[in-house]
This record gives sequence, C-alpha cells and structure tokens, in this order.
Amino acid sequence: MSAATATTRRLVLALAGLLYAGVFAVFVVFENPGLGLGNFFYIPLCLVALVTDELLGALAGVVAAGIYVGAVALAPGVPSAQALTTATGIRLVTYTVVGTLMGFYASRNRQLVDRLRDLAGRDFVTGCGNARTFDDELAKRCAAGGAFALVLVDADGLNDTNQVHGHAAGNAALKRIGEVLTQHAEPGDMIARIGGDEFALLTNLPADQIAALQSRTNRTLAVENLSATFGVTFCPDDGQTTSELFHKADDRLFAAKLVRQNRATVVALRERTA
Repeated sequence: MSAATATTRRLVLALAGLLYAGVFAVFVVFENPGLGLGNFFYIPLCLVALVTDELLGALAGVVAAGIYVGAVALAPGVPSAQALTTATGIRLVTYTVVGTLMGFYASRNRQLVDRLRDLAGRDFVTGCGNARTFDDELAKRCAAGGAFALVLVDADGLNDTNQVHGHAAGNAALKRIGEVLTQHAEPGDMIARIGGDEFALLTNLPADQIAALQSRTNRTLAVENLSATFGVTFCPDDGQTTSELFHKADDRLFAAKLVRQNRATVVALRERTA
C-alpha cells in the first residue's frame, strides 16, 4: 500500500468514526418513533467497508448496531423497551450484510485495479517492466538526486534468431535474458524491456559489481547459446538528466557492440586461416 493510499484510508476511517459519533448524538437528541435517524448509521459503516474488506465491513455493521442500541436506550423520545426487539435484530442483520457485501466488492475491486496496474507496467513478452515504467522510474531517480547506474542491455543476434527460427524463438530468447538479468540483479534493482531487443537496468551497484553482473549474466546465457552486450552510465558523474544518462549509455552500448562484432570477426578470420 502506497503512503498516499494509506493516508486516504486513515482519513476515511477517521471520518467514519466522527460520523458514528455524530449520528449517535443526533439520534439521542432528535429521534422519535417513526423518524428513522438510525438509517444514517449506514453511512459510516459503508465508509469503513469501502476502504477495508468484508471482515471489517461486517464488524462495522455490528458496531453500528451496537451504537444504535445505545442510542435508543439514551434517547428521551424513544421508549427504552425498543432497544432490544426483533426490529433491532433485523437492523443488526442488515447492517452486517451491507457492510460485508460492500467490503467484499470494494476489496476485490482494489485487487483487480492493482492487478491491472501491474500488468499495464509490464512487458507482455518477458514479464519485466515496460518502457513507460522505466521512464517513470528513471525520472524519479534523477529527481531524487542520488547516485545510481543506468545499464542498457542488448540481446545479441536477435534478428538472426527471428529470421532463422521465427519470432517465437526470439521471444523465448528475450524472456530468458530477462529472467537471467533478474536472477543476477539485486532485489531493489529495476529491470525493463525498453525496445525490441533492448533491456534497461537501474541499480545502485558500483562499476566493479556491474562488470561482475555482466560476466555472470553472459556465463549463464552462454549455456543456451545466448549473449548480451552492456552499456553503463552513472548518475551524477555521467549526467543528471534522463536524456544525458540514456544517450551516454546508448553510445557506450553501441561502442561495446562494435567491439564485440570486431572481436567475433577476428576470431572467424583466424579459424579460416588456421
């Protein structure tokens, strides 16, 4: 639960408490047979149910019924004998049922919204974050002004995989690279797929540990004939804005790709001339 959501929840519960007390006071002062001020207890119990769940919604209904009984006993315009009657039992049932149902549907609706929000922020192929999630997190970290690293990761040879084996194989390769990155990254790191064959990693690891992460990732991928190339920038040393960091990381990724391709070409030439 976010801080804003928790604050809103506390405010709504506080308002519900005030309304319980307010309806109680108004009932004691103004109620007379047939007026029906006790129906206003539905308002605070519904407020409680809307920000909690079915159990607390039911409890809110029981509390409302209990306060109603106390209000009847104290109200001078209502005979005290009406405090505990069949009508009071019916009121207890209706308060509890309304609180339970409203709490149930409110809770399930929040779960659904959270699920949809989570899916909207994830890449459908890899399950990692998507470009929108990455942009938001990068902007947030830049605004905070702390030190962190932006790592761009390019899946090597993805076009060849798509052409030779089909896009299903390419998607499987992307998914596997995302899994390996997640496996070797730190728990607080953010990983997203931001392009066709490109991932991004936001981390607080220093340069030497990022190099170690790169080595571990490629060692794991090599078993499946996969590999990835990395480009790294550091905030604030390489820049303090999203565009500065991303462009420098992209340039370093491009340079690393050229080095890897040239190395592969040299190796191939040596094998031919051997």
